[in-house]
Amino acid sequence: MNIGLTGGIACGKSTVSRMLASRGAIIIDADILAREVVEPGAPALLEVVRTFGPEILHGDGTLNRKELGRLVFEDAVRRKQLEELLHPAIIKLMQERMAEAERLSPDKLVVADVPLLFETQMEDLFQEVLVVAADPDVQLERLMTRNGLSREEAEQRILAQMPLEWKKEWADAVIDNSGAPEETEQQVEQYWRKKRLA
Repeated sequence: MNIGLTGGIACGKSTVSRMLASRGAIIIDADILAREVVEPGAPALLEVVRTFGPEILHGDGTLNRKELGRLVFEDAVRRKQLEELLHPAIIKLMQERMAEAERLSPDKLVVADVPLLFETQMEDLFQEVLVVAADPDVQLERLMTRNGLSREEAEQRILAQMPLEWKKEWADAVIDNSGAPEETEQQVEQYWRKKRLA
């Protein structure tokens, strides 16, 4: 069975991902795939260079993320352009990795960790979607601590995302990561057992 794992910023998706991995799930991380598709020589990187210009490359041919980020951060049109270039390549690679994992380990749970799963309409790629959530106050505190942000900056980042309530509503299952790690561990264990018995 394959599962799409997502959640809100600073809700603890990576924590839940690690807990599932420690139980034997195969984790496919979309952030890692996103870096792979822009490695030197990759078709997606060539398209990005064609669109945004050679100044987004370092001298050694690797992507200058900082420069590209500067170009698209303030410009919604250019950001959308970048997403349209990269998302198909990321989705294709993810599907390949999921198929390979299912072929090599048909008895294992395959979990794709996808931060923007709903935003990129990827839910149909998975048999089930698991959302990691946390109370708004907990989320805010964690984000401020983790990224060294002011309350206002953290609130802006959270507001820039799709509302967590929507994600919870659309999810097949939700893990609430507001409390102590042991409580999250307990929920993951329950979820794991249910999937293993399904």
